[in-house]
Amino acid sequence: MDAQDAQDALDGQDAQDTARRLRAISDELSDRFYERDDVVRTLVVTLMAGQHSLVLGPPGTAKSEMARELTGRIAGAAYWEILLSKFTAPTRMFGPIDVAALARGEYRQVYDGRATTAHVAFIDEIFKCSTAALNETLGYLNERIYHPENGGEPIRCPLIGAITASNELPDGEDSAAIYDRLLVRIEVGYLEDPSNFAALVRSAVSRPVAPTRTTIELAALRHAVTETVPAVDVPDVIVDAVCTLRAALRRKELVASDRRWRQAVGLLQASAYLDGRPAVAETDLSVLTHVLWNSPAERPTVEREVLQLINPDAKEALELADTIEELETQLDAMAGQSREALSEWVIKNAHNKLAMAGKRLEKLREEAAGAGRSTAAIDRIAGRQRAVRARVLTEALGVDASMVQAAQL
Repeated sequence: MDAQDAQDALDGQDAQDTARRLRAISDELSDRFYERDDVVRTLVVTLMAGQHSLVLGPPGTAKSEMARELTGRIAGAAYWEILLSKFTAPTRMFGPIDVAALARGEYRQVYDGRATTAHVAFIDEIFKCSTAALNETLGYLNERIYHPENGGEPIRCPLIGAITASNELPDGEDSAAIYDRLLVRIEVGYLEDPSNFAALVRSAVSRPVAPTRTTIELAALRHAVTETVPAVDVPDVIVDAVCTLRAALRRKELVASDRRWRQAVGLLQASAYLDGRPAVAETDLSVLTHVLWNSPAERPTVEREVLQLINPDAKEALELADTIEELETQLDAMAGQSREALSEWVIKNAHNKLAMAGKRLEKLREEAAGAGRSTAAIDRIAGRQRAVRARVLTEALGVDASMVQAAQL
């Protein structure tokens, strides 16, 4: 083996170690944050692709905490965080005026600890960006540059990626421009499974156990983002699948820009890299469910088209998801009825349908895993089945939430 071969082998080992560490980080965060497995993985993939993400959901859904936990695992990285408002001045984001220098007749800004020096960033309430800061924020996200207040040369910012959060969608042209710069959009909601909620409540009164905390060096992350992920192969069959998906979505009048499609390729490569594969596979296309919609109402349609393209199990799984959703709607409609009426509904409707859905989803998962296909969508639907099942147990049959996991419907 010559020197170049030896170096290539070493680089390969380093890349594998980086991927292993990122998978460990993803697993640790998924264990900590209930019902957030797909959210955490998608945030990791987005960061590996050098892109920005939006976590969209109501207050109190751990958006900020997840972002801090993930970005805090990057050793040696400069981290910057801010909560925006309509009155946030650009200098507060990118560097305040140096008062001491101003007293000497010099006009300059202090950049340390601000967005201009950050490797990773968390921007809360991103759509409340002030009009004064809009152009600089767009340049920061899109081109990683900042134009100083004194009109000097643009500053190149070391930003790898930003995680942003909001409780609501943009409501004006200014905030819509920022929304367009956020390649990945992830919806989060309150916990659905009563057993997970019970575990959350117990965690507030129990003595915390120090969690396992895997970290990754900034240099290793940078190398992966700039060198290893872009080197992941994208086979022709994946290009064909992307073209097919684009055509299917256009038939549904869902149109994404060419720029968004092109940037999404990096997400596919990052997904493959995170799983330790040298080439993108059809299973990686599932990340596109977080890329190709503009409003949450469009997301289910995008998800169906993506899943039906990459997974032959998807059609039946999605039909089961519809059945589960219908049962939950019925349960909501029966709120306030007597325990006897609820019990009768469980016996006549919910029991058999939920049990059959659970068994079939388990079978579909086994078949998908055996064929080497992604089980992410099936796992998500199975999670919904468990959540609705738990609601039926607790709300209709009066089972204690802490006993739900051990109970059988």
